[in-house]
Amino acid sequence: MTQSFDAAMQAFAPRLPLAVGLSGGADSTALLLACAERWPGQVHAFHVHHGLQAAADGFERHCVALCARLQVPLRVRHVDARHASGQSPEDAARQARYMAFEALALDGQAQIAIETIVLAQHADDQVETLLLALSRGAGVAGLAAMPAQWQRGGLHYSRPLLRVAGAEVRAWLLQRGQGWVEDPTNTDERYTRNRIRRRLLPALQQVFPHFRDTFARSSRHAAQASELLQELAQADLAVVGQPPRIAALRLLSRARQANVLRHWLRTGHGTTPAAAQLDALLDQIAACTTRGHRIHLKVGNGHVLREGDALGCYNQPVLVPISARDGGAPKQT
Repeated sequence: MTQSFDAAMQAFAPRLPLAVGLSGGADSTALLLACAERWPGQVHAFHVHHGLQAAADGFERHCVALCARLQVPLRVRHVDARHASGQSPEDAARQARYMAFEALALDGQAQIAIETIVLAQHADDQVETLLLALSRGAGVAGLAAMPAQWQRGGLHYSRPLLRVAGAEVRAWLLQRGQGWVEDPTNTDERYTRNRIRRRLLPALQQVFPHFRDTFARSSRHAAQASELLQELAQADLAVVGQPPRIAALRLLSRARQANVLRHWLRTGHGTTPAAAQLDALLDQIAACTTRGHRIHLKVGNGHVLREGDALGCYNQPVLVPISARDGGAPKQT
């Protein structure tokens, strides 16, 4: 069930000291105020200047003034969050932000070691994330949406407001007479998340008033299923080996082959296959009944090849022999 802002903060029991990821917007401002009131002297703020819009300097000035008034130490880091070709702007900014958080938390010159980084995503953000995952045809890992707690780079992360509606967060701030800054891109409907927020969420509220609770329940079910698939993949990988042996893979069902291969590629080679690429690889494994059967497929950001009785993966283009009828010379793929 959704919670009030105060109830969510009362239930929050982080490792201290903590740092709040502070953008200057309503959600992170409310979270900073609540944490500073509850754990005085144990709270810091991290602000990441993404350098993507002219308003960014104003965000930083607001955060500096707010933290000075609250007597909360503020650490600021400027990053280049421009996206690479084929990468979404949102993903590029997110990756840059997490790298900045880790750098700020592990700064050797800091007087205090941060244990937890707290982020202000709320229930509406969780719904938007789930709808985005559905629109992309995501599996259970994507449908699990955002976790409430996790670890990365030796740090604990937490999202204590995932069961609090966005309107509840802003109402809490308004009751205290506290202002915030509005990111001008939040109203730009060129971004899919903004279209979901401005068009779909009001419609869902009318048709399914409790959609935040039911969607969150579905995400929790997906998270449990994802955890089970992870455990199964680890067990199957121990059996088929690293690199995976083709004969051992063929003893598994097609679904388990897909699961263990996703795990092997993600954990061992840092790449994730598209659904069509994985289906093509599974078809090749099914057809691989002779020693001469060749496998060479583009998968994720690399290539999967047959190497003897096993599969190999290369994240860079490789030289692959051409058959004799093609002239016998190598070509680059």
